[in-house]
Amino acid sequence: MNLENVRVISNPVVLLNLCTMRDKKTDSQGVRIATRKITRSLLYEASQNLPLVEREITTPITTFKAKTIDPDINIIISPILRAGLIFTDEAIDILPQACIRHIGMYRDEKTLKPIWYYNKVPMEAPNPEKFYIYITDPMLATGNSLLEAIKLYADKGIPIKNIKCICIIAAPQGIENIQKHYPDIEIITAAVDETLNEKGYIVPGMGDAGDRIFNT
Repeated sequence: MNLENVRVISNPVVLLNLCTMRDKKTDSQGVRIATRKITRSLLYEASQNLPLVEREITTPITTFKAKTIDPDINIIISPILRAGLIFTDEAIDILPQACIRHIGMYRDEKTLKPIWYYNKVPMEAPNPEKFYIYITDPMLATGNSLLEAIKLYADKGIPIKNIKCICIIAAPQGIENIQKHYPDIEIITAAVDETLNEKGYIVPGMGDAGDRIFNT
C-alpha cells in the first residue's frame, strides 16, 4: 500500500470524535454529531486544492486585494448514498457555491460488489479542468463503490488531480484497490485501520456506518 497520496488528518479534535464515533455505546445522535465534526475537518483539508484569485474589496478601514476561491470553477460534492449524506450539510456550509450530486449504490453482501440504484451525475463537463470533485463516503472498505464513483467523473475528462476522495475510516485493501486503478488520486481520511473481515467490514472500524448514523 502506497501512502504517498493518502492524507491522514489526525489532529486531537478529529481523534476525540473518531473515538466517540467508533464506541458501540455511542447512540445515533452522538455518532452523527461526532461524524459531522470529523467531516468538517476533512473537507477543509480537501479544499486546499481549490484555485485562488485576487478580488478588490473595501473594509471599514481601506480598500485592498484579498484572495478568494476562483468564482469561475465548478465545485461538486458527490456523496455516495446513504452514509455519504452525513457530509452534505457540512459541505454546503463550507462551500455554499458547490453543487451536490448524489450517487446511490449499495453493497451486495455476498459478492461485495456495488449495485447502482441512483445517479445524479449525467452532466456535461465543458472545460473539465475547471471542475473540482469531492466524493464522500464515511467508510472506504473494499473500495468498489468509490471506484465506480471516480470513474463517473474521470470518464468526463476531469483531471484526476481535481478529484478527491474523502472518507473517515479506510481499510488497506480499499486503498490498494483505488490505487491500482487510479494511482494518482488523493484520499483524505481520519484513519487507516487494520484490515477487512470476511464480511467486508473494516476492523476495528465502527460497524455499519449507515445503520449507526441513521439509527436503522
